[in-house]
Amino acid sequence: MSKVRTKRVYDPAEREGGYRVLVDRLWPRGVKKTDLKHDEWLKHVAPSGALRRWFGHDPERFDEFARRYRKELEGNQEAERLAQIAAERTVTLLYAAKDQEHNHAIVLADYLSE
Repeated sequence: MSKVRTKRVYDPAEREGGYRVLVDRLWPRGVKKTDLKHDEWLKHVAPSGALRRWFGHDPERFDEFARRYRKELEGNQEAERLAQIAAERTVTLLYAAKDQEHNHAIVLADYLSE
């Protein structure tokens, strides 16, 4: 059975990471494109700029952020494609946010695992 994992782009890659996908809309600060071990960058699966700004990485807004982000994912072609990949193999969603418990990659991983 495949699984979906999340990992910060600043942490070292692991052998069992499977298919590594950057899921941030913007390229992570301080990371050279040649240095990030990733298979694909799906920036359109990330939350919209407006939703990202509204959330502002405020943990108290996380539940509402997750609800709104899930709504944005409905019918998103990149999310559908990622779900197909995740059904076949392990996928690691790469993100740059500092908060490892309240970020869009966690919501996306949960969404893909359903």
